[in-house]
Amino acid sequence: MARHKREWIWQFDGPPETVWPILADTARFNEAAGLPKQDIVETPQPDGSVLYEASARQGPIKLAWREAPVNWVANQWFEHCRYFTKGPFKSLCATFRVVSEGAGSTGIYTAEVEAASLLGELVLRTVFFSMVGRKFTRMAAAARRHLNGENIRPFGDAPKKPEAKIAARVAQIVAAIEETPHGHGHAGRLADRVMHGQEVDVVKIRPLALANEWQIDRHEAIELCLEATRAGLLVLRWDLLCPRCRVAKAVVGGLDELPTGAHCGTCNIDYGRDFSRNVELSFQPAPGVRGVDYGEYCLFGPMSTPHIVVHITVPAGSRRSVEARLTPGPYRLRTLEAGPEADIEYAGGGFPTVELTPDDVAPGADAPDGTIVLANETAFERTFVIEERAWVADALTADRVTSIQAFRDLFSDQVLRPGDEIAVQRISLMFTDLRGSTALYEAIGDAAAYRLVRNHFSLLAGIVRSHHGAVVKTIGDAVMAAFHVPEDALEAALAIQREVASLNDGDAGGPIVIKLGLHTGPCIAVTLNERLDYFGTMVNLAARLQSESVGGDIVLSLAFAEDVAVADRLRDFAMSSEAANLKGFDAPVPYFRITG
Repeated sequence: MARHKREWIWQFDGPPETVWPILADTARFNEAAGLPKQDIVETPQPDGSVLYEASARQGPIKLAWREAPVNWVANQWFEHCRYFTKGPFKSLCATFRVVSEGAGSTGIYTAEVEAASLLGELVLRTVFFSMVGRKFTRMAAAARRHLNGENIRPFGDAPKKPEAKIAARVAQIVAAIEETPHGHGHAGRLADRVMHGQEVDVVKIRPLALANEWQIDRHEAIELCLEATRAGLLVLRWDLLCPRCRVAKAVVGGLDELPTGAHCGTCNIDYGRDFSRNVELSFQPAPGVRGVDYGEYCLFGPMSTPHIVVHITVPAGSRRSVEARLTPGPYRLRTLEAGPEADIEYAGGGFPTVELTPDDVAPGADAPDGTIVLANETAFERTFVIEERAWVADALTADRVTSIQAFRDLFSDQVLRPGDEIAVQRISLMFTDLRGSTALYEAIGDAAAYRLVRNHFSLLAGIVRSHHGAVVKTIGDAVMAAFHVPEDALEAALAIQREVASLNDGDAGGPIVIKLGLHTGPCIAVTLNERLDYFGTMVNLAARLQSESVGGDIVLSLAFAEDVAVADRLRDFAMSSEAANLKGFDAPVPYFRITG
């Protein structure tokens, strides 16, 4: 049978960087085009690769095919091929290229199809390309209007109108969210996304990505989604992400259901879990608001993994050179198949040749500027991957969300199984205590001292919350708080000592003096006394540092002080360098003290 090829050219008013995220979002494009979801089977092969097979039904026709990994260079082009084992076609390859054209850009979409039967040949000679051309050109025109700000939805398709009773219920939910401190005026916008967004927009709602898209405060977006879950608009899900492809291969509704590990068929690896690295909290519509069917509109796609900037298959024993200019920054070099990885810091100029051997992947000599060279020195075809390492910036990892007060307030039942423990790569802890609390009770009486202590708890909790932290627990007159960002912990500590000093200047009924210690580092998350807590040497050291405080000062560990943002902030303060023998530690522990 003959191959049939058609090409469509579309003009856009913006540069390729604005066109690419829309037209290269193949899952969104396929959904908007009315293409069916796919059932996918991933089968490991003896050479370490994975066979990707998919099937779907298009009207009365059942299709089955082998999916080849998509090739792409971000903001430039992609190539997507399918090889059919069932249906009227033998193969279908689609390519899209976007190039600068003055102040705008030109998009070139090409489809090349080979028939598998006389029926397929007839379809290709008569209706196929005219139908595809009309539909895709209409979608490209809608995308252009979207980029020009003329319509909200990328492909202009009208949203389905929800049932009146569901719309009324959602309106009540929106009002309820905005009555709390966590709506921040965004609840209506979130409800509109849930009710009217494409399925690819709501099957996994990521608050930090939402904040970037809407250009709102990231903490507000997190609190909004948490409150929307409590109110019944969303449900939360814990995703155990594959450390290579960053796709969730295990999804559960509670921390107590989180498995100890999972298998990624795409990467053909088994992997574990880490609160800081690959346990992510995301959201989707509550079933009573909108049903979401699981399935894939596209197995591979550039915007399904936007952190991957180059994704190209190279035959065994071959080299491939492509035009590409990457921005300076941290990158990871690896293959789609299981194997070694290498992290590099790219400063600009010639990008290092990516050299793959049977045992290693490594940066080689710099390629000519504007060129990426991929060298496959193995005996097997391999798909090279160059990815930005900043992918986690849009992932609401478990270590971050569990150190937010709104999460602990609204979801205190989200705890690990008894006896379970999960690594936390890094958390910042604050321990505080009242100096001389026994003397305080004797001086002003039990009732007055009790009120003062309760007010002090309220003051500290408010400051911790406003600095994006969470109170983990209180122990007598002491407070333990957690922060995802060390600088937030420092600013909270400074605010506490300032506010306490102001409180003592007024008519507070008696002075209170706060002892305070800060530390950052790795630990493990556990469940203690039915609450999510932290355990380990790092936690013990943070508590011991608080005991070295004399009150009104801040004691901080060397690890805490060495954080880049903290070190920059500490230049504003006079500090003393000290050391002490602390219980549970063999050698004297050095630390810094901020006074005044």
